[in-house]
Amino acid sequence: MARNSTYNILMYSHDTYGLGHIRRSMAIATHLLNPRVNILILTGSPIAGRFAFPEQIDFVRIPGMIKKTNDEYLPLSIKINARHALDIRKNIITATAKTFQPHLFIVDKEPLGLKKEILPTLLWLRRCRPATRAILGLRDIMDDAESVKKDWQEKGVYQILEQLYSEIWIYGIQEFYDPISEYGISESVRPKMRFTGYIPRKIPGKEAVKNLKKEFNLKENEKLVVVTTGGGGDGYVVMDTYLCMLESANHLPFKSLLITGPFMPKQKRNKVFKRARRLGVRTYHFYRQMEKIFAAADVVVSMGGYNTLCEILSQGTLSLVIPRETPRKEQLIRAQTFHRQKLIDYIPWGEFKSNFLLKKILALLENPQPYQESIARFRLTGIETMQQRLQEFRYNKS
Repeated sequence: MARNSTYNILMYSHDTYGLGHIRRSMAIATHLLNPRVNILILTGSPIAGRFAFPEQIDFVRIPGMIKKTNDEYLPLSIKINARHALDIRKNIITATAKTFQPHLFIVDKEPLGLKKEILPTLLWLRRCRPATRAILGLRDIMDDAESVKKDWQEKGVYQILEQLYSEIWIYGIQEFYDPISEYGISESVRPKMRFTGYIPRKIPGKEAVKNLKKEFNLKENEKLVVVTTGGGGDGYVVMDTYLCMLESANHLPFKSLLITGPFMPKQKRNKVFKRARRLGVRTYHFYRQMEKIFAAADVVVSMGGYNTLCEILSQGTLSLVIPRETPRKEQLIRAQTFHRQKLIDYIPWGEFKSNFLLKKILALLENPQPYQESIARFRLTGIETMQQRLQEFRYNKS
């Protein structure tokens, strides 16, 4: 491809739940951007418009869907039949690809999209734009191995990986967790698998962090514990337990900051805000620049989603994870994996009680060094690897 020509990247993020997919897509898009690259993100996220998009990055909003069961999805906002909503999504995706004429198509997490909605686009690209590379981007851990293999076999994913994707990028480290062996990847597909490393996030300047601490009225050497549940849809128990801990303790050696997430049900979110106000704890339902809050924190309590951990580790901050164990074991497996590397501490769901939570937080604050040393050695290479691949794609015709 000529060096002075514009390179179009189309990204797909199905976004049926939470913030993870759109935040990961934005992090990748921002770092792949250069003066001769255009990036268009297809997303079902209802809050995509709240983020600031740099010039040459834009998004196409497809109707949002929300997962009711493993096989049932309903429209998030518009009151129409689910099948009609899915047809609208599929048609928008296909029409966008045909109009945008991408050189690179990056699909986040779902090889076929929601209910196979990107299959027509993948087939069209193979038929009409064979030079376009289709990339599947997978987070390090999807679920326990047996569940993933069963799901992929039922949906025909293994054949799709072989026939319609040029490469599969694993946003993780093979030595930490190896989906090639865990998920039964065939010999013919294995050469397509590339481990990028974890995806780093923006690191705010010292002045920005200093100003944020001033805004939060943090005194010199005063500690800050931040609690976040990502999108918040299933995060109420974490917030409730943390507030119970604050309500039963006296003179704690740290301040608290809570971010419930925009998808926590309104009634539950209001309960959190009301209790937090009584305790004098600052609370947000959404904060656009989470990297600043994580950089200002001494400990972050979270549920350990992929993006949250990448964001926390990018800032070099200590992390206490309370991983969900249903409907997927993804967060539990990642917490166990990262704990073995001394990158985080975690509490299994069955042991998650307010007194144990306080004990864990105090232990991290009092003896941070083992984790700090491991975090300091840990490199998030995902963007660097993807940038190298993009250079290869743009200027290598083979």
